[in-house]
Amino acid sequence: MTELQYVRATGIDEAVALLNEPGLKSRPLAGSTDLALLLRENPSLCDRVVDISLIPQMHRISREADIVTIGAAASFYEVLANPIVQQTAALLAQACHQVGAVQVRNMGTVGGNVANAAACADSLPALVCLDALAHVRTSEGERTWPVAELVVKPNRTLIPPGGLLVALSYRVPPEGSRGTFLKLGRRNAMAISRLTVAVIGRRDGSGKITEARIVTGSATPQIVRIAPAEAALLGQKPSPELYATTARLVADEMIRLSGRRWSTEFKEPVLIAMVSRALAHVFEPGKAGAA
Repeated sequence: MTELQYVRATGIDEAVALLNEPGLKSRPLAGSTDLALLLRENPSLCDRVVDISLIPQMHRISREADIVTIGAAASFYEVLANPIVQQTAALLAQACHQVGAVQVRNMGTVGGNVANAAACADSLPALVCLDALAHVRTSEGERTWPVAELVVKPNRTLIPPGGLLVALSYRVPPEGSRGTFLKLGRRNAMAISRLTVAVIGRRDGSGKITEARIVTGSATPQIVRIAPAEAALLGQKPSPELYATTARLVADEMIRLSGRRWSTEFKEPVLIAMVSRALAHVFEPGKAGAA
């Protein structure tokens, strides 16, 4: 491996300046759980790493009115243990809790999970389900994208060279909303996702569904809300039959977007079962157990 330069930034402005310093190919370093692997595979990925892990602002989790903001360098543990996240977006806390082992959750960051944009990234479906925004600082100022648009395909984002993802934000779901996150891996812990499902929903006083958000991970090229399935739920009363019909629509959308592949034979029935279970968690918690 060639010699790699290292520098530590003390603030966001300094980090952006260092990332854009002429003559050097620099990459931000936060938890390093992804970057270390990328450098092992491609030593020429960068000439220098800019350590952003100790910038206080990038670890801050705050709420102003109905907007929750999470610093991009906040670790998975910092997010899952934070009372604001637990109270406003339990499914994001659940997703962070499912990431790797304790050591990875203590070091890995939510911002790094988004910026690396792996197809199996656990936080992405939950963030997209929350309609979260990504705030990126560049040498020309700040830009904001919905997370669903920022990640254009596996391992590819709209973050420009020299840009730094500084924060993620979401609007607190309306009162009465429930959410859940389900993950399937090869084993019960320290597993890469084979499939994930994130759901947020709400019912009115008569029991009819007034809001539904469904997102899958490791299923489609781009992690997005499954609009046809969401539409099928609106105005309906929850039932196992409705869940099964909706789950079928989710599987159909996976096949439409990804085509039939060698893994479809496995993923299609499993995704149907996972979506049905997630919908029951959200809309009939008394029957399905707490989400």
